[in-house]
Amino acid sequence: MTITKPKAKPSQTAESFISGAPDSEARQKGVKKGNKRQISLTITPALLERVDELATELGQSRAAIINMAIYRAVEHGLIKE
Repeated sequence: MTITKPKAKPSQTAESFISGAPDSEARQKGVKKGNKRQISLTITPALLERVDELATELGQSRAAIINMAIYRAVEHGLIKE
């Protein structure tokens, strides 16, 4: 029995190499969860408590309240006081 070298794998194209880079803009941030993306959010404890109170009052989840607030801000803009 003879020892054979494994066949070399075809090298990646330059485009696939570049698009795989960590700083490539083609890659979306966040973890895909169904048709949504999971992100990380940092919020003050006082504001989080108010969000939770509102969620309880409306019978919604914390995530639903945050999603609704972001949607309204994006669609209707922010009110300047």
